[in-house]
Amino acid sequence: MAQSGHQGSHAGSAKSWLAVIIILIGFAFGGVALTLGPNWLLVWIGVGICAVGGLIALAVDIFSDVIVDAPRQVPVQDHHSPFEHRSIGS
Repeated sequence: MAQSGHQGSHAGSAKSWLAVIIILIGFAFGGVALTLGPNWLLVWIGVGICAVGGLIALAVDIFSDVIVDAPRQVPVQDHHSPFEHRSIGS
């Protein structure tokens, strides 16, 4: 897996956030246009804005911003539920 410049953070880079913001703007624009009428021209403009954001996301390699941490070791805790079935002998 390719290492990115981010160590110990899930924040992502500014380029990736720019792509996400463009996609969200397109989604919101198309959603508002869909509820106001619907105005299909504005809906398709919103879809186009989302597509541009997707192309920017691919260009900046947004998927390389994912940081895979080591698996957490959560200790097993002994707990009992009132609905738990226990035998009479235990």
